[in-house]
Amino acid sequence: MSTEVFNRYEKKFILDQKTYEGIIKILDEHMTLDVYNQVNGFYTISNLYCDTEDSVLIRKSLSKPIYKEKLRIRAYGVPELESNVFLEIKKKYKGLVNKRRTGIQLTDAYHFISSKEIPEKKPYQNRQVMNEIQFMLHQYNLKPVVYIAYDRKALFDNDLRITFDTNIRTRRFDLGLEYGDYGRPLLNKGQWLMEVKAEKTLPMWFVRLLSEYKLYAVSFSKYGKEFMTKDEDNQYHTEFIKAKQNIEIEELLNLKGEKMTCLRPCLAHPQQAVH
Repeated sequence: MSTEVFNRYEKKFILDQKTYEGIIKILDEHMTLDVYNQVNGFYTISNLYCDTEDSVLIRKSLSKPIYKEKLRIRAYGVPELESNVFLEIKKKYKGLVNKRRTGIQLTDAYHFISSKEIPEKKPYQNRQVMNEIQFMLHQYNLKPVVYIAYDRKALFDNDLRITFDTNIRTRRFDLGLEYGDYGRPLLNKGQWLMEVKAEKTLPMWFVRLLSEYKLYAVSFSKYGKEFMTKDEDNQYHTEFIKAKQNIEIEELLNLKGEKMTCLRPCLAHPQQAVH
């Protein structure tokens, strides 16, 4: 059964490049690199966050309530429509994070969210988690609203897990995980997001490390940061479309054969219908 349930406390830190390089050397001596790490010690996570038309979930989250929740589709890398992904509910109550997820085919995930009807049961799915997601869909009338992806390095030691996210990118168009891995940067170049996740207490060697580098936990949410800066997405979208058009025109001009004098000749006679 492709289901995972996590209950743990999470602390987040923003690092610069020099601090990251110093800390990662020490962590390598105490912790084990996650098996998911594939390219230069990193792997890519892509997400579609779901929310209401008027962004109820993220607005509530930014108000720092005692309890908050979110729903997302998560994949590793760029999936195809037939690929298996994860549908996740992430809840936080008084600092304790509870994450419940189940495996699901990407097309089924899209249909589930849009129709609110649980898809046909698969052996690897957890029906309890599916029921909880269905309740949340009815409660809020959710839909995919933003894509967020990042490159992650993860290390673990017993119940301690530390992740480093870099190249965090986001977009509010092309809202499909299968469309590709691109978006505007969410953090400044050279910044890293370190997340420390533990079920109980932190080991003393790590507490001393935080003290040595004078690191203090911050309140940070990728979706929250994206929402606070979402106006920048319009400019990125415009630049993205222009760049894409320029590439397509360049490819057409490089075609061999008869010279093309008009790229869109049908525009000359808009009154003629094509049957």
